[in-house]
Amino acid sequence: MSLTSGFEHIIRENEPLAPFTRLNLGGVAEYFAEPTSVEELAGLAKRFTDNGLPIRLVGAGSNLLVRSDAVAGLVIHLSAPDFCQIVVDGDTLKVGGGTRLSHFVATAVREGLSGPHHLVGFPGTVGGALHSNISVPLVEMGNWIQSVTVMKRTGEQVTHESESINLSYSHSSLSEMAILSATFKFERETSELLTKQMQKMWIVRRAAQPATDENSANIFKDIGGDTASTLIESAGLKGMKVGNVEVSDRDPNYFVAHPGATTDEVIQLIELVKTQVSEKLDLELETLIQIW
Repeated sequence: MSLTSGFEHIIRENEPLAPFTRLNLGGVAEYFAEPTSVEELAGLAKRFTDNGLPIRLVGAGSNLLVRSDAVAGLVIHLSAPDFCQIVVDGDTLKVGGGTRLSHFVATAVREGLSGPHHLVGFPGTVGGALHSNISVPLVEMGNWIQSVTVMKRTGEQVTHESESINLSYSHSSLSEMAILSATFKFERETSELLTKQMQKMWIVRRAAQPATDENSANIFKDIGGDTASTLIESAGLKGMKVGNVEVSDRDPNYFVAHPGATTDEVIQLIELVKTQVSEKLDLELETLIQIW
C-alpha cells in the first residue's frame, strides 16, 4: 500500500509552501495534506509515523521560515471546519486549534469575554498561539486554559487539564503533533467596552507594524523586561539589509522580504542581527521564528 492510498482526495505531492507563510518564501513539501476530519488526521498520522517519516503542521505561517530545499515527509494544514469551530458556553469558549486568532478575538469580544481583545492584530492560529504561549504585557494565552485536547503522532488523542500543562514565557509543554481544541474560561465585561479597548489597541499595533501588503514576520523573542524591537533599535540596526530582506524601520523585530528575497538572505540577516546585538549590547537574542 502506498503512502497516499485512501488519502488521494486530501494529499498533494510537491506542494509549494511559500503561500502558507507570512514571508512568502520557501520550497515545497514532499507530501501536503488538508484533512477534513479528526479521523482523517489520525489516519494520516499513523500512516506516516508507521513509515518513519516526519510530520509537521503549518498554521497561519506567521512564525515560520521554510528553507528553499524540499521539506521531507508530511506537512499538514488544519483549515477544514472540523478544526476551526468555536463553541460558546457561558464564560467558556471551546476553540478548534486551526481557528484564526482574529476569529477567536472577535468571538470573545462579541460575547463579552475579557482577555482575548489584548491579542488583536496578532496573526496566527489558536493552536500555534498555545504552542508558544503567546504573551503581551499582563496577559498570557495560557492564563485562560481549562483543558487542551491534542493528537500524538500515533493518532492517539489525549486531553490535558490546565494543572498538567507547564507554561512559561513564549513556551508551553504542549509538544504533541497537533492541538485539536482548547477550552478557555474568561472574566466577563460588556461587549461595548471590550470593543472600544480592542479598537484602540488595534490602531496602536497596526501603526507600529509593517504595512499589511508587505511580506513580513516577527523574528526574535523578547528578553526579560526588554523587547527585541528595543534591543535591535538600540544596536542601530533599523533598516539593515541583506540582499532583498530588510529590518523593518517601523518595528525592527520584523523582517520584510521584498521581491526577489530568498530564505538564505533571511537566515543571514538573522545571524547578522544576533551578532551585532551581542557585540554592542552583550545580550543574546533567541529566534522566535521556526526554521524548517
